[in-house]
Amino acid sequence: MAVRRLNLCVGFSWKMKYSTHSDPLGTKLKERQAQMMKKGLPVKKPIEGVKNVILVASGKGGVGKSTVAVNLALALSRHLPTQEVGLLDADIFGPSIPTMMNLSGNPSLTEKNFIKPLVNYNIKCMSMGFLVDNKAPVVWRGLMVMSAIEKLLRQVDWSPLDYLIIDMPPGTGDTQLSIAQNIPVAGAVIVTTPQEIALIDARKGALMFEKVGIPVLGLVNNMASYACPNCGHHSHIFGATGAEKLGKEMGVDVLVDIPLDTSIMEASDGGYPIVISSASDNPLVQAYMSLAEKVLSRLSAIKNEPSR
Repeated sequence: MAVRRLNLCVGFSWKMKYSTHSDPLGTKLKERQAQMMKKGLPVKKPIEGVKNVILVASGKGGVGKSTVAVNLALALSRHLPTQEVGLLDADIFGPSIPTMMNLSGNPSLTEKNFIKPLVNYNIKCMSMGFLVDNKAPVVWRGLMVMSAIEKLLRQVDWSPLDYLIIDMPPGTGDTQLSIAQNIPVAGAVIVTTPQEIALIDARKGALMFEKVGIPVLGLVNNMASYACPNCGHHSHIFGATGAEKLGKEMGVDVLVDIPLDTSIMEASDGGYPIVISSASDNPLVQAYMSLAEKVLSRLSAIKNEPSR
């Protein structure tokens, strides 16, 4: 009971401290707290040797975000063969990049004790999955996760890199804020499905990036439809227009519709993503290549905006 009273007193004294004659109960406390937070935000420091950081995020897990991140990185590399592309798996608790990129083993260190990223398909990759047993759960509290993220960003030998794709964990928590507030980010791609329950969280993710000043490049409407392998009929099993409505509501484009297709799943699970394992005229490959082109176009437009 004593502790409870102490907490109440502390809360009341905080309000009293920021009360004024015109606002005696401190009802504008949230505004003052927001102002204080802005003053206390860390200065964004670029990752050494990395020119552009692109976040691939979703508000909810299970929408195919990691598959999109992997194939976007490969599509960028294929579209820009003379430029260097990297892929960071920021999902500490459920890393997917080792499996999808067919990579394993412990990374080595440089002479300066930087971690050397593992490379496959011409993509530099880093993941917590390279550093722990793939069958062992990572049971860490928030501070340990933040420390690991900081090391994956700044103690990996990324340089030189033209584009770093970061596969973000689902949600809008500590990891997302830590990355968004500590490094310059060129833009974020939000992955969702047409289902309302996924769109609700996709909206939250997009709003979070807006609040921290990161441009939302657009939405990826994943699992947009399903084509029957027997008759070819397309069914919108998760809904047809959800992503389009969300895009209009938030003033962003739906960059691409990607169908629900077993070949994407099989390629990802086998460690041979669809962009590099299928022919260039495959409609699924073309969808990811189109995504890469639109992301580059949007980045170019943002850089040329007068305010930037």
